[in-house]
Amino acid sequence: MIELEPGNALDITLKEDAHGRDRIVVTLEAHGCDLTMTPHQARVLATELIMAVNRAEVRSNLKHSPNMMRSAQPAEQKRSLINQAFAK
Repeated sequence: MIELEPGNALDITLKEDAHGRDRIVVTLEAHGCDLTMTPHQARVLATELIMAVNRAEVRSNLKHSPNMMRSAQPAEQKRSLINQAFAK
């Protein structure tokens, strides 16, 4: 169970349907809402969630890391400085 906020939780369970097939059930308890998926559908959802979290983490790191900030120095100027360093 994942607590989203006080009084509202997300529960993920594995159940078997009437035909004996596995189903993943995601329940939002406060609203009594169920999402029933096949294992493949659940895997696709999990992959999409992971990719979205990774994008959010990269974005956050770019905003807060002084080493990752974009430089105001143009790329051509950087290349000329590098070339000058190797020419010596």
